[in-house]
Formats: sequence, structure tokens, C-alpha cells
Amino acid sequence: MANYLFSLVAYRNKSLQKGFLSAGLEPKVLDIDHETTMHCWCPKKQETHKPNLVLIHGFGTNAMWQWHPQVQPLGKSFNVYVPDLVFFGDSTTRGSGRSEVFQAESIMKLMKNLGVTKFSVMGTSYGGFVAYNLGCMYPEAVEKLVIASSGVCNNAKDNEELLQRARLQKVSELLLPQSADNLRILMKLSLYKPPSLVPNFLLNDYIKNLYVKNRAEKEELLKGLILGSELAPPLPVLEKDILIAWGEHDQIFPLNKAFELKKHLGDHAELVVMKNASHIPHIENPQEFNKIVENFLLHN
Repeated sequence: MANYLFSLVAYRNKSLQKGFLSAGLEPKVLDIDHETTMHCWCPKKQETHKPNLVLIHGFGTNAMWQWHPQVQPLGKSFNVYVPDLVFFGDSTTRGSGRSEVFQAESIMKLMKNLGVTKFSVMGTSYGGFVAYNLGCMYPEAVEKLVIASSGVCNNAKDNEELLQRARLQKVSELLLPQSADNLRILMKLSLYKPPSLVPNFLLNDYIKNLYVKNRAEKEELLKGLILGSELAPPLPVLEKDILIAWGEHDQIFPLNKAFELKKHLGDHAELVVMKNASHIPHIENPQEFNKIVENFLLHN
């Protein structure tokens, strides 16, 4: 992979950092136990009249790249916390935990460390797996849940069908691309209108900056997934208000998984399907997505 004196992705990373700072957030790195360190964007000043909201990112890149359209608008109504999951960004562990249950435990330790005892949670894709477990494991702490584009009802057959759509052998080849061609496949499955002409040097720059660090550990996270595995226990039904938000054209977790989750949760869940969006509606149409989320969290 060629080296470039100037990295557009590194430049964009600095721009995103400035955006988070201007939204009233500051980065914190905390040791949540003797093995695990978590990085989190936190409010510079917690406002007691605002409810707390934790945003949990999906697989691949870090929290900043996935939640940048949300922090400024939602920060007007919420104390927003944006952690990097373990092995993403500057979060890491020396322990052996790799499941989404371990990620949920780590988020809870982080919030306790920050002195936050009550909060709502929004998770997208892999982050939805973590958010769902947070709601199951800590019902006294989690107030409301937003599950966005996250196939928490997935099974082994769904994973096989995803690989067929991608025409790849392993999920890691798709979610942790090492070539420009594989990144194009991920973009095609994730975006409603993927860009048609992206040069290889830019895609390779993206891979170098966002997919190389901790790649082996991220592969272990994929292997350690409980939800969707053959040994997964029955999915619990959460007895709390839940918003399910989904892109109509999602090809990572197709829309039928949203209806399946809604049926599983019953009257506790509200399903909103966003048109002209695929796997990342919060980035493809952030204005509509943010309005839906804010209305659910503040008024439902």
C-alpha cells in the first residue's frame, strides 16, 4: 500500500475532532478497571436539566467518524456521551473479553466512572448489539433504547446470506476491508447511493487510517459475537420503550430483520423505516434521523 505525504483521511479526522470540540465535548481516557481503558467524548459541562444519552458506534471505524452528524444537534437537548468501544479508537484491554456482553459491561463501568447513573442508549449496527445487552443487563440504568440498523435478531443463516450478497468468504473481509475492492463492496452494501468514482489511493488511505489498527483484535470481536451465533440463547424481550430505526434499503441487515425485532418486542417498540437510506441512515439523512430520535426520547 503506497505511502502519501498528505492524507485526506487524517485531515478529515482533525476536522471531526474540531467539530466534536465545538459541540461542547471533550475527550477523556479512563481506566475503568485494571485491564481496560476507554476513550470517550464527554460534555465539557454536564447540564443537570438535560437527560443523558450514550451513542454506541458500529463496526469498522471509530465513534467520531460514525456519530459526527449527531453530536451538535442532539447536544442541544442531551448530555451526549460518545465512547469508543474496546479496540476502536483509543479504547483497549489486556483482558480476554471479546463479546458484545463484554463491551456492554465496559460501557457501564465507563458511565459509573463518569458518575452517570441514568441514561438512554442509541446503538447502530454492532453498537445496537451492545446497546441491547446494556438494556438487558442494566435495566435500572438504561431509560430508553434506540436500535438503529442492527440485526439483533440475526441467526447463522443471515450471516451466510450477507456473505453471498458480498461475494466474500468471511465477514471480516467485508467489515475489516484490506483492499480497495473490498471497501467498495462495503460501501455498496452500506449506502443507498454509493459514490461511483472513488480512486484507489483514497480508499487505501481510508483503510490505512481506519482499519489497520487493532485489526487482529477486531477479528476476535467478530468471532466472539454471541448474537447471531449458533449457540446464542433466546433473545430477551426488553420491558422498556425502544425505537427501531432502519434504512429501507439496508443490505447489511435487510429490512425484514427490523420487522422481526418489532414483532419480538411487541408494543414496547416503535419502528420507523427511513426511505432513500441504507445501513447508515444517521449519516445519509441525519436531519430526519435526529428529529425522529429526539422526538422519541423527549416526547414518547
